Amino acid sequence: MTALDAREIDRALATLTADAVVTDEGRDYQGAEDIGAWLANAASEYTYTTEFTGATTTDTTVDVAQHLEGDFPGGVADLHYRFTLDGASISRLVIEP
Repeated sequence: MTALDAREIDRALATLTADAVVTDEGRDYQGAEDIGAWLANAASEYTYTTEFTGATTTDTTVDVAQHLEGDFPGGVADLHYRFTLDGASISRLVIEP
């Protein structure tokens, strides 16, 4: 989450499996090149702050809740970052309300 929030592309990519998939706003991004481009573009689109509001975990998933405020449409959003783990790496991330 720290790397995602800071848009530290190399650091974020280092946490993913080679065939990882990220779903954001209903669109899938797969592999380092596609996910890296998504991270770079998402960072330039809007300015916002995030606040951690909770998390739940199982053996293979982590669901992190974040409250966002910024200059994106609507200005406020509560999102879930749902990570699927493959060992110590992330194989899937779904970002949705």
